[in-house]
Amino acid sequence: MTVEEIVKIVNGSIVTSTDISHNHAVSYGFASDLMSDVLTVTADQVLLITGLSNAQTVRTAMMSDIHVVLFGRNKKVTAEMRSLAEQNEIVLLSTAYSVFRAAGELYRAGLKPIF
Repeated sequence: MTVEEIVKIVNGSIVTSTDISHNHAVSYGFASDLMSDVLTVTADQVLLITGLSNAQTVRTAMMSDIHVVLFGRNKKVTAEMRSLAEQNEIVLLSTAYSVFRAAGELYRAGLKPIF
């Protein structure tokens, strides 16, 4: 699944501009607001779906080698988050859907769970 497809499925938007194209592949989804749980993720091509909107989320994505993060519930991305993500080639997405609904819609569209 591509970033562009994810945006369409969740009726979302791309918040950052990075060198990663809209065709960047994502195979797995992981939904969590607990960044300590995110740190246990070892799979490649992961989409992090979360409602936790702060710089620590971006730092956790960096440490976990996650390049696409989807914020649910219309969470706002700060300038600090945007800058940190762009410097580290992480695509930040946003949707009005709840984290539960976004994960469900993406699962139904074929995104695989890690566990």
